[in-house]
Amino acid sequence: MKIALMDSGIGLLAAAAALRKLRPDADLVLSSDPASMPWGPRTTEEVTALAVGCARAAAALEPDALVIACNTASVHALAALRAELEPGLPVIGTVPAIKPAAALGGPVAIWATPATTGSAYQRGLIRDFGGAATVTEVACPGLADAVEHGDDDAIEAAVTDAAARTPAGTAAIVLGCTHYELVADRIRAAVAPTAAAQLTLHGSAGAVAAQALRRIGDPARRGTGTLTVLHAGRPAALPTAATRYPQGRTLAAPAPLPAV
Repeated sequence: MKIALMDSGIGLLAAAAALRKLRPDADLVLSSDPASMPWGPRTTEEVTALAVGCARAAAALEPDALVIACNTASVHALAALRAELEPGLPVIGTVPAIKPAAALGGPVAIWATPATTGSAYQRGLIRDFGGAATVTEVACPGLADAVEHGDDDAIEAAVTDAAARTPAGTAAIVLGCTHYELVADRIRAAVAPTAAAQLTLHGSAGAVAAQALRRIGDPARRGTGTLTVLHAGRPAALPTAATRYPQGRTLAAPAPLPAV
């Protein structure tokens, strides 16, 4: 079994680590283009071109499924990627977990990039899945870039700024950018003093990983736990910044031997 994931940068680590946990034997391909970051301010045409480039590079290695582990790419390019690659290659997008967060009944905050915050796409998700919950959109300028580069000071500043704009009493935070899942603990700690006692954070990595495994035609086929990294279609190493996060360290470690 081989599963490819694509993102602008290391935001794909969360879904990749979730897949590694569910299927240690799966061969993983991580395809990104970090030199082109950030994607958020780019036009739909630019994001689509970049996403298609990453996806084609991954597809050339003949994976059994392709995960678009990027909210921005899913918003702008998912339809184009599916039109080009399916049905031969299942393509799984990433959608913010608004529905399960709203289902808990308390106030919800959606942390997302400035480009996604207030977008017709996100407003549509709130309308369709927010139910009766009070939902606040919180833009997080600079957070994805800070996470990408492992810049602790910049992460702290961006998280502190977004936490200050998150309403008191918030019961659930939706992590609307895959990069944010890598610093979920820091987000929780920053919001906890003013949040509801039972604050929950909702990422997409687990659901996306499970959906990818469901879409594979032959889930019984085993791999050997290899990891292949591509930057702009060229072989690369896992970025040093990736190992600053638990998900990156999980992937950097040798995969457990598959059970026989």
